[in-house]
Amino acid sequence: MIKILFLGDIVGEPGRLAATRTAELYLTRGDADFVIANGENAAAGRGITPKLAIELMRSGIAVITSGDHIWDQKEIIPYLDTEPRLLRPLNYPPGTPGSGSIILETEKGPIAVMNLQGRTFMNNPLENPFLVAKKEVEQLRQKTPVILVDMHAETTSEKIAMGYYLDGSVSCVVGTHTHVPTADEQILANGTAFLCDAGMCGPEYSSLGRDPKAVIERFLTSMPKKFPIAEGPTIALGVLLEIEEETGRATKIRRIAERYR
Repeated sequence: MIKILFLGDIVGEPGRLAATRTAELYLTRGDADFVIANGENAAAGRGITPKLAIELMRSGIAVITSGDHIWDQKEIIPYLDTEPRLLRPLNYPPGTPGSGSIILETEKGPIAVMNLQGRTFMNNPLENPFLVAKKEVEQLRQKTPVILVDMHAETTSEKIAMGYYLDGSVSCVVGTHTHVPTADEQILANGTAFLCDAGMCGPEYSSLGRDPKAVIERFLTSMPKKFPIAEGPTIALGVLLEIEEETGRATKIRRIAERYR
């Protein structure tokens, strides 16, 4: 059995601290064999830098997924071609820097991770993730049945549809992007674990990791407003999975929340 920890969107320095502490904790205790985290908001809440990616991976995070903010820090563009463990969404056009999937050899066998981005209500619409996903899964399954999918999307309906679409061909489909954890964790009929959104790693008392006062002022005035990262206690939200090495089928899925003062 492979135990996978999947952490939601990392927001700024508070999120990085919560994510790295949680990764180290679960790996040390033996609660996880492999850790994935979405890091697209790791750099002050906008994008990720090479330095921060290295920092996260040194804590034991094996693969960093991303989404629509992957390009927000310009120095990440050349780095993507040198670090395959940092993924950008698979459904960018051919020739885009970086990769949307990876297979890593582990003590429990090869593990594949695939990063998709939805199109509904998302800026800069990409290629159809459903068509791209099916083709990529067929190639990945030639090397391993253990395939983990980060579906970075806005709407629950698009994430749910992807879960059912890939049910039985991947080990899990876990959603990211909205920073708010959902309570619909389940194992679908053909053995794929599913959750609409893993939540985030960042300030617990916040609006998606940002200072609530600034967000409220924006809603009250409709005027442009910077949204600084909130302060105070932090939380790491995500999901813990158990997957059969031989079949790739999920046997357990459980939401986790680790709080730090």
